[in-house]
Amino acid sequence: MASIAVNDSDGFNVTLYCEVCSLPLEYCEFTSTAKKCREWLETTQSQLVPIIYNTKAVEAAMSNLSATAQEKATKAQASASKRAEKEELKAEREAVKKASSRVVLKRVERTKRKHVIVITGLEFFGLDLKRIAKDFGKKFACGASVIKSSSGQDEIVLQGDLSGDIMRYIGEKYPDVPINNIDQVEDKKKRKGYEGAV
Repeated sequence: MASIAVNDSDGFNVTLYCEVCSLPLEYCEFTSTAKKCREWLETTQSQLVPIIYNTKAVEAAMSNLSATAQEKATKAQASASKRAEKEELKAEREAVKKASSRVVLKRVERTKRKHVIVITGLEFFGLDLKRIAKDFGKKFACGASVIKSSSGQDEIVLQGDLSGDIMRYIGEKYPDVPINNIDQVEDKKKRKGYEGAV
């Protein structure tokens, strides 16, 4: 395996990292995103492609293999490409799911003047709900907890009427959550009506 390092202005070796898989360049060929990594490397660091992907040495080694070993190598290469395609499809599905996911800030009335905010849908964006609840509790100086709803979905419950502030804070603090995907809903309790008896 070739060790890839470039000397900087002070004479120190600097390890180069791939922007696709975030690994050092010499490990890109072993990831599921090897094809994308190679394309990125060809566009940004084209002089390093022959060093990392030494195709002449691979072809020479393949020609020295027996017929059964060549078949195994081609099967392994085919299964690696299938795996890479599956990973790409999975990433695309997750991106579509993430883009269509909605975060709902529901304002629920507890008593006449008391309210709680119930936040659902943040888990679809890969966020840790317990950490976010703790963060909200510190930021807004209120009680915050993660509970399971009746449908089995985790949700954050905040004490107080803070829905507008929470929406702005989510937009600032968590850029993975698009502000257009946040909905505010109000849920009022039904009160018993007084019938006028005269």
